[in-house]
Amino acid sequence: MSELSRVVVVLNPNSTGDGPSNARALRDELDGVVPVELVETQHAGHAEELARDAVRADAGTLVVSASGDGGYHEVVNGVVDAGQGLAAVLPSGNANDHATAIQDRPLVEAIRAVVGGEPVTRIDLLEVSGAGRRRVAHSYVGVGISPVAAAALNEHDLDAVKESFLVVHAFWKYRPLTITHDGDDIQLDSLVFANIDRMAKYAQLADDSAPDDGRYETLLIPHRGKLRLLAEFARVLRGAHPVRSRSEPYEFRTHTPMPLQLDGEVFHVEAGSTVTVRCLPRALRTVL
Repeated sequence: MSELSRVVVVLNPNSTGDGPSNARALRDELDGVVPVELVETQHAGHAEELARDAVRADAGTLVVSASGDGGYHEVVNGVVDAGQGLAAVLPSGNANDHATAIQDRPLVEAIRAVVGGEPVTRIDLLEVSGAGRRRVAHSYVGVGISPVAAAALNEHDLDAVKESFLVVHAFWKYRPLTITHDGDDIQLDSLVFANIDRMAKYAQLADDSAPDDGRYETLLIPHRGKLRLLAEFARVLRGAHPVRSRSEPYEFRTHTPMPLQLDGEVFHVEAGSTVTVRCLPRALRTVL
């Protein structure tokens, strides 16, 4: 018997991207295969609520986010909060890092296979806790310039020259951050925790990273000046920067207020907060 009883597709009706049309196409392609319902978001954070409610109503629900990585971030948190259910992304954004990294066939084919009896897939998640909050990320958590520059690139569909200008502009305005980790104060330009091998369609993190290995990759760029930072970011784009694989949690304390980027979504952390990042092995049931 299939673990999947119905599909709920979450979409933003005001999106200027392909989300709405992709959602309708998926519904049409699954006609007669499995019940499909399209639900529309009304405000920021609504996708998380819709996903949670859908799964609580029927534990066999696959919640599909017709979006990019940010929309899928909300859906994954809703499904995880419900304690059951499945989540998948129908790539409809600019970068679509998660889908590019782990999907090896169209989503409609994967759903048909699971309805036909193929088992679902389990992948790791990253958990971020601190200041009384807990979130999970399906792909990466970032502090500092790398996620800032990555987000700037993701928000624009530009040619190489304009993209280069965007990155340089972000670097010029950027100021380093200081954290305390294992008793040491670290002034840094970038700190990234990744569950997949890439970030923001350009940055290559680790060729041997797998989303179901119970580990995550950390990339740290200490502060050494803006010219050195540009050189280090160029190494990240080439996949040449050193990356450490780890399974144990990473804990740090913030010295100033700072933004955390989780799958492209920004969450602000106050000064003096203790933040812990850990891997949740095989925590998400998905369809690939």
